[in-house]
Amino acid sequence: MRTEAIEIDRFYRSPRGEAARTMVHRRLQALWPEVKGLDMLGYGFAAPYLEPFREHARRAVAFMPSTQGAVAWPDRHGERCASALGEETRLPFAEAMFDRIVAVHALEEADDLQRLLRELWRVLAPEGRLVIVAAHRAGAWARVDSTPFGHGRPFSRGQLTRLLTGALFEPVAWARALYAPPWTMFCGPRLSGLFESAGERFWPGFGGLILVEAVKHVGAIRPSAAAVPVRRKALDAAPGAALSPPEASRTLTAKDESQ
Repeated sequence: MRTEAIEIDRFYRSPRGEAARTMVHRRLQALWPEVKGLDMLGYGFAAPYLEPFREHARRAVAFMPSTQGAVAWPDRHGERCASALGEETRLPFAEAMFDRIVAVHALEEADDLQRLLRELWRVLAPEGRLVIVAAHRAGAWARVDSTPFGHGRPFSRGQLTRLLTGALFEPVAWARALYAPPWTMFCGPRLSGLFESAGERFWPGFGGLILVEAVKHVGAIRPSAAAVPVRRKALDAAPGAALSPPEASRTLTAKDESQ
């Protein structure tokens, strides 16, 4: 059974949730700075991470599994609701409908990981891009069950690589985030920023979250089981965004480290 949506929503209204959102936001926005005219899907409980893109994307939808429940998004008075509730592995969307997918609080408590990833593959456009944000097996946040990241299964880079390639995605970029300890006293804006800067520099393999960007390739060649090692800055996707202008690709500040 998944963590209830109302509990996750409460977490994102706390200092710890704000720290998580801020650290992941800066990586996503550096990766996808231009989403004008694109269709975006947030899967799991990804609404907090879709918010910066909503104004510019052509469409932004937050899908939440029925076993988790849903909250209205956006939650501002007078705005049309863009959240949907449905079966975990039967999304109510046409094939190749979305150019970008952000999956957060998605894999950790899923019943069938392979079916879920294949369903995300189905609704993603050819050469579209998926970013998964998951609890990192080596990080402290996976060990504290007072946050949503402490529930279900955490992941390593190798595990995510095998899952993605098995579902016909090609992992192309990696990063870690959320180096602050998972206690409220360390998650204020100033302290969490200091921990993030220090963590990226001195212990890059121990972030609380692991992020991977993967591409949907369509054709006869299946992606190899092992991703090619990349010595680039984290989440600096060398190929341009699937449908974005070429100038949209930018570099992040965090360095990629092998686990």
